[in-house]
Amino acid sequence: MINSDRIKEAAKNIGFHKVGIVSVDDIPDDAAVEHLNNWLAFGYHADMAWMANPKRADIRLCLPDARSLIVVAVNYYSPHQHADAPEIAKISRYGWGRDYHKVMQKKLKALSSWLQEQGDNITTRYYSDTGPVQDKVWAQRAGLGWIGKNGNLITRDYGSWVFLGEILTNLAITADQPHSSHCGTCTRCLEACPTNAIAKPFVVDANRCIAYHTIENREPELPAEIAQKLSGWVAGCDICQDVCPWNQRFAQETDIEDFQPYPENLHPQLTELASIESGEWDRRFRASALRRIKPQMWQRNAQANLKYIKEQ
Repeated sequence: MINSDRIKEAAKNIGFHKVGIVSVDDIPDDAAVEHLNNWLAFGYHADMAWMANPKRADIRLCLPDARSLIVVAVNYYSPHQHADAPEIAKISRYGWGRDYHKVMQKKLKALSSWLQEQGDNITTRYYSDTGPVQDKVWAQRAGLGWIGKNGNLITRDYGSWVFLGEILTNLAITADQPHSSHCGTCTRCLEACPTNAIAKPFVVDANRCIAYHTIENREPELPAEIAQKLSGWVAGCDICQDVCPWNQRFAQETDIEDFQPYPENLHPQLTELASIESGEWDRRFRASALRRIKPQMWQRNAQANLKYIKEQ
C-alpha cells in the first residue's frame, strides 16, 4: 500500500490546497445514491440529462479496477465584491478568472503522472467537473468538508469557495475519515434564495435556480418567475454562498493567480452584455469557463434584467 502522506505532500507541492483519500473497496452505504435517485425522480435536474448517467451511482464504471479515489480541492476566492448598482451585471466568482477546468486538469495531470511513476502497472483517471462523479459526496467521504444545505461542499479552511477534482487509481491507499456536517440549525441559504430554489435542506431544484437558468438553460427566453428576480445576475449566482456564515468567517484570498478576476468580469454593464456579438464574446471570454454561456444567452440574461429594472 502506497504511503498516503507522500501522495498528500506531492499534491500540496503541485498546488492543491486540500487533499483526502477514499477507499473504493470500502464504499459506505448507498444513501448518496438514493439521494441522487430521489432528486432525479422529482425532476430537480431540469434538462441536465447527464446527471442520470449510471456511472454516478457506481464509481467503478469510470475505472473498473479502481481501488482508491484521491480527492483534491483548490481555493478560488478573491475578495472583490459584486456591485449593488442595478445597471451593473453580476457574474459568479467561479467565472471571474481563468477557466478552472484548465487550471485543475493541469494539476491533476501532474499528480497522475507522479503517481504512475511510483511503480509498475499503476492506472489513473482524473476528473474536475468533467465526468460522471458525485464530486461533493466523495469530497465529504475523503474528509475535505461537508455538503451544505445549499448543495455546495463547505470546508473549514476556505468555506465553499473551492474547486474539486478526483483521481481514480488501482492503488490501495490508506483512507481518511469522512467529514461530519456543521450546518447545524442554520437556514440562511434557504431564506436568502430569491427563487426558493433550495426545496428543502440539501435539495436544490435546478428548475428554480438562477445559476442553472443563466448558464444551462438554452431556451430563447427565461421563465418570468426567474427573470423578474435576477437582480443583476447574468452568469451563475453566489447568493447562497455569500450569506453562508462559514464563507463570511473563513474565506481567504487564493494564492493562484489564474483565479484573480479579469477586470471586465467584475462590473460589466448590463447594456454592454445585452447587445454582445460573437466577436466581442470570443475576445472577452477566451480561456474562461464562461464560454459555456453563448452570445445569445448573455444577451437574453442581460435583457431580462434590463426589462425588469424598467418595470420597477
